[in-house]
Amino acid sequence: MTGRGGDPAPLEARFAAPEPIDLTQTLAPLKHGRGDATILFARDDAWIARHTAAGPATLHIWTLPAGGTIEAQAWGPGAELALEAVPGLAGLLDDPSPLVSEHRLIRELQRRFAGLRLPRTGQLLPALVPAITGQKVTAVEAHDAYAALVRRLGEPAPGPMRLRLPPTGPSLAGLPYFEFHPMGLERRRAELIRLVGRNELKIEALSTLPPGDAAARLQEMPGIGPWTAAETIRAAFGDPDAVSLGDAHLPDLVAWALGGETRADDARMLELLEPYRGQRARAVRLLQASGIKIPRFGPRFPPGHIERL
Repeated sequence: MTGRGGDPAPLEARFAAPEPIDLTQTLAPLKHGRGDATILFARDDAWIARHTAAGPATLHIWTLPAGGTIEAQAWGPGAELALEAVPGLAGLLDDPSPLVSEHRLIRELQRRFAGLRLPRTGQLLPALVPAITGQKVTAVEAHDAYAALVRRLGEPAPGPMRLRLPPTGPSLAGLPYFEFHPMGLERRRAELIRLVGRNELKIEALSTLPPGDAAARLQEMPGIGPWTAAETIRAAFGDPDAVSLGDAHLPDLVAWALGGETRADDARMLELLEPYRGQRARAVRLLQASGIKIPRFGPRFPPGHIERL
């Protein structure tokens, strides 16, 4: 039996969702720009390419119109293991109820985005690599660099969609640093990507630790600081408290939304988020989903050139 495009018929699974879940909003943080070919959104469903211990797989996840159920299909040698990851990816393992709003805006966003959950990929390297591409550059530059990495090193994913798998550790480690240069990655980030590629097994072993311990262990690697660790842990563990310190824009967003202040630093951001300790990343995600615009009175951070980094 074959599916669309002559591909073998997928494995299928169904998962009960006690409350309606907005898959697009939930999975949005896992897509790193429009050029990210590892994930595709199509209306109310999502396609995700991922590696598993049994081999590559492509997941197709969607919600039934009536709600209450999440359907999934998977192709490839890793299809069975990929289906096991669906509850984490779709936010079924996430509990938004501990976020008790201390601000009228947060209460309104909780109501407006009631279906938003924090995804849990269960994989560290696929979250760590795009975080490294985002170090000290604009979002556009980071997304372009990651898309180029996927095009260069990501193999075609199984199934009917034209997705690509995230680069593997060996493929990242085996690419000379100067070949990262055309992708917009200077030597510092290139060497760090090569380093984490060489240490893929050790990094993935951290997934058995509590999120805070895993973040601390990641930061023992030269070149990985609090921002990169938080970006990685939030995606891999679905950690509701992993705040990205050192972000160029996040403190301003939090300060404007919660304090009516146009500028802030990390200390002020943490002060405003303190009432939500334990759920600070969830509060931040709601603010990001809101589309709130920060007033701009000066020049924006301009795209740089890798020669200057």
